[in-house]
Amino acid sequence: MKAIFRTFLILMALVPAGVNSQALRIPDTTNISNLVGRKLGATQIEVAYNAPALRGREGNIWNTDIVPFDFTVLGYGSEVASPWRAGADESTRITFSTDVQINGENLPAGTYGFFIAVYQDSCTLIFNRNSKGWGSYFYNEDLDILRVTTTQEKNIEPLKERLQYRFYDQTEDSVVLALEWENWRIPFTISIDTRSTLLADIQEQLSGAIGFDPPSLIAGAYWCLNNEVNYPQALQWINSATSPALGGQNTFGALNIKAGLLDKMGRQEEAKKIRSEALENASILEMHQYGRQLLAAGKKEEARAIFEKNHKIHNGAWPTEVGMMRIESTFANYSKALKYATKALEKAPDEGNKRAINEMITLLKEGKAIQ
Repeated sequence: MKAIFRTFLILMALVPAGVNSQALRIPDTTNISNLVGRKLGATQIEVAYNAPALRGREGNIWNTDIVPFDFTVLGYGSEVASPWRAGADESTRITFSTDVQINGENLPAGTYGFFIAVYQDSCTLIFNRNSKGWGSYFYNEDLDILRVTTTQEKNIEPLKERLQYRFYDQTEDSVVLALEWENWRIPFTISIDTRSTLLADIQEQLSGAIGFDPPSLIAGAYWCLNNEVNYPQALQWINSATSPALGGQNTFGALNIKAGLLDKMGRQEEAKKIRSEALENASILEMHQYGRQLLAAGKKEEARAIFEKNHKIHNGAWPTEVGMMRIESTFANYSKALKYATKALEKAPDEGNKRAINEMITLLKEGKAIQ
């Protein structure tokens, strides 16, 4: 036992005095370990960091021994000028599941050690290949993948006792990530190519077990059609979904997507045949919605043919009177549109639809088109 104790004393003597020699971490007596994340489109963003506290050091954080400005020789490890670790203890780590842009600069997918060189009125964000270091004591600039400048905000309220990373202002293709501590905020914008990352995610998902699931295949094909990308593979997906081998999902929706893809690929005759087959399988509501899609696309004559067919096949049942009202209004035949509107009002299934039709009737009586 005496030999073991002597060995322990020798090892403790080798620990530099300036380094936190307490390896044991006890809650409320040390920095708090955190993991925060955000999903941006198909991109997963995660930040792993340790959060120090102010502990009465307000006004003595920035440009001090706690957070030195510029690059500083820390006295251990690499013995080279190093940036701030952007947290405490181990290196702060940021992971991006897809390629991203940081303040407009490209950064490949991956996990990075995250450091910040802090200055009076700007900061240099550093994404480094080594994500497993202890702070920045072993920082190696040769492993930097990206350096990008950002501007900090000062005098933020309320005062932040603990360092934290927070997400702000998310849109479809970007989100702001900010480090906040004391009265400073260091923000930067993470952006993605939403369409390409979502496509890659859909392709990956459909290469697995759900590649045998017709609804998933249909959804993937529809996304491609709607976003005007990847037509050949989307056609393969919809062919699989409508194949007898997977149960033959020959619904109006599936066949209409297939026709749309064929149209985009310049195969109009095939598209026409498939669309005709789709309409034979359409419900009253599906045909009505298809007519509205044609109207929205400016295809008035085609829309008229659909609305008239739907009205005839289903003997004026709801909502075919609404479809006829809309098409007559589109051609400025307001008196005819008004007659269909009156019938539609009688057949409306609920108060919400009745209110909407009454508003349309008011417009028609004023000689105005329905929007």
